[in-house]
Amino acid sequence: MGRSIFPDEDQRDTQALLKTGLDDLWCRYMLLRIVDAAPARRWLRRQLTEIKSFAQVGGGQYLQHARQMALTAAGLEALGLDPELIKQFAPEFTIGLADDSSRSRRLGDIGRNDPARWIWGVGANEPHVLLMVFDDNDDYEKVKALTNDLLREATASGLSEVITLDSGDMGDREPFGFRDGLSQPAIDWYGMRTPGDAGDMDFHNLITLGEFLLGYVNEYGLYTERPLLEPRVPGASSLPFAEDQPALHDLGRNGSYLVFRQLDQDVRRFWSWMQEAAGETGAIPLAEAMVGRRFDNGHPFAQLGTVDIPGIKDRTVNGFNFRGDPDGRVCPIGAHIRRANPRTGDYPTGRTGLIKKLLTLFGLTGTPEQDRIASTRFHRILRRGREYGMPLDRLEAVKPNAQDPQSGLHFLCLNANLSRQFEFVQGAWLANAKFAGMSNEQDPLLGNRAPFPGTQVNDRFTRPHADGPCRVSGAVPQFITVRGGAYFFLPGLRALNWLLADR
Repeated sequence: MGRSIFPDEDQRDTQALLKTGLDDLWCRYMLLRIVDAAPARRWLRRQLTEIKSFAQVGGGQYLQHARQMALTAAGLEALGLDPELIKQFAPEFTIGLADDSSRSRRLGDIGRNDPARWIWGVGANEPHVLLMVFDDNDDYEKVKALTNDLLREATASGLSEVITLDSGDMGDREPFGFRDGLSQPAIDWYGMRTPGDAGDMDFHNLITLGEFLLGYVNEYGLYTERPLLEPRVPGASSLPFAEDQPALHDLGRNGSYLVFRQLDQDVRRFWSWMQEAAGETGAIPLAEAMVGRRFDNGHPFAQLGTVDIPGIKDRTVNGFNFRGDPDGRVCPIGAHIRRANPRTGDYPTGRTGLIKKLLTLFGLTGTPEQDRIASTRFHRILRRGREYGMPLDRLEAVKPNAQDPQSGLHFLCLNANLSRQFEFVQGAWLANAKFAGMSNEQDPLLGNRAPFPGTQVNDRFTRPHADGPCRVSGAVPQFITVRGGAYFFLPGLRALNWLLADR
């Protein structure tokens, strides 16, 4: 095995969230605004002693508590960062998740998901700072007391609270009851791949570090644009040099863009509709078709077969692709897992000869459906979300007097290119009613069902059938509603120290 492209120095400089979601610890998310920059900066600096690095997790090390910190573009501005430097960040980040109507439309944030309806993330409720507080205390009330103490300190030190969000503990399940977090990309720590070589013709799960951290080579063999500082900038010498421009200091290196979206899940509506729509065939098979995995254990459908895939260790759960199921007769093309990760390589028809490869490159072979979902490796994200609220059993959910547990998912993901990664997956694959050549179908879980364009409905779900016509479910309701969200920059620790220095 070759030399790591992520040496110890960088591991000590990277926040732990790149490596783990710290799922064995309780978590609360403190979303804060900077009211008075000087005292706020001092208080935030005091939190740095609790920020755990990549190097401090795993390998038998046990953490009792940890914190992670991220900042919005508005937060960088409130700290007094030079506006010209802020402009060097990704435009999606500087504009913000909720401040562009065209972006909201592309992401499906319209109708009930419209940012105007959000409880946080917009206007006076746009956060500047995300402080994630992790703790292993068995008594969650003590965890709340800890964060409440922190909040009192923060509000006495030039910050104000936007909202503090609790996580839950549903084991490895999300609120609808399916196993969650089963498919994640593996990171190529040792540079074993050369992006774009013959191995990329087929789907694989081994992705370059530069897709998730700034300052490293990405899947294009390039460096993602990020803020770089001239040596004359005060304090710049504390930052690493840029690999691709070694005369400049790299503010982005070992940092990532963090997407945070609060997603309310209507468990009662989900299972009641499944029961009503499925009839004699049963609610679970219909729900499994929409998700694309088995309800009991999260396994893929057995008819997809099992294959060896580079970067995947657990073949039982993730050793599959959809090449043998092009029409979606086993796993519907519109199923959530096929949209979120179509499992395609650079050439939709897979490894092939030179002539066919050239025909594919020039768009003279393949189908429109294959072309729309090609090259999964360019659109991967690292998910670090957590569920919230109380679990509700599916049998209880269908009872007329069932209590609403107000549960959902705090969706967090890391990526180095917001447009090409999170926004592409969300807009082109999940919210798109014409994904893979289909029509009138959004993601069966995350779709907003809002008619577009005009009055064209987007509330169908199609299941091809080997022995007859497709089974089409109509009037699929909206099961998940966006309640808040923001784009954050999760800096490396040296960058975080520089950002919080007195100016």
